Amino acid sequence: MENLREINCKEIFRKAYENRYTWNNDFNGYQGKCIFLINNKHFHKGNFVLGKDFKPNIQKIEDEKIVKSIASQLFEVCIHRVKRKFESVHSENIFNLLKNCESGVEMIVSGKNQGDKYRVKNDCINMVYRKIHGTIIEIFVEEFLDTRIGTLSKKYSSQQFDPNTLEANSQKLEYEDEFVNIGKEDCWILNSRTIKYLNQNQEEETQKFVFEDLSLLN
Repeated sequence: MENLREINCKEIFRKAYENRYTWNNDFNGYQGKCIFLINNKHFHKGNFVLGKDFKPNIQKIEDEKIVKSIASQLFEVCIHRVKRKFESVHSENIFNLLKNCESGVEMIVSGKNQGDKYRVKNDCINMVYRKIHGTIIEIFVEEFLDTRIGTLSKKYSSQQFDPNTLEANSQKLEYEDEFVNIGKEDCWILNSRTIKYLNQNQEEETQKFVFEDLSLLN
């Protein structure tokens, strides 16, 4: 029990939070080509620009559903690259120990984000359980990429749950991300994302997003 008392969850979480890879504040965005595939078929190819405001602009693809899907992946990736000080995000949260096991130190939040849970191992957040926009989202990370200036989630799963019944209200999505380092300074950009899930017939489907010919905006 003595060891459990010595665990400072806030500091463990702070260290992992600050170990995430983020872009510099002077990051102006980037552009390139985008390719979308379902089950390696239904090929769509276009261009995109992601500006400093993080609003993706997809060009040369007419299917609005595909445009929205590509844009949502780009936006979802870039909001996690924003550098925000730990205190500005978590100053009103208290981190309480749930358990310490082989998978990491698991903690539950009280305060502003009451009920959120995290798990940390080797200065990496490998589990997130958060209520966002009235839905609980649970993420488990299997693999990280160490960029030497921060870590990126590389292989992980995501699922949504009803906050009242705690029953799953979305299929489980299995993600695999690849990143490429572009520019003169370390600037890691999503190069491809593969998402696997079971469709309505319980058959496995794969969506793949490829981003290539990437260049930074001045």
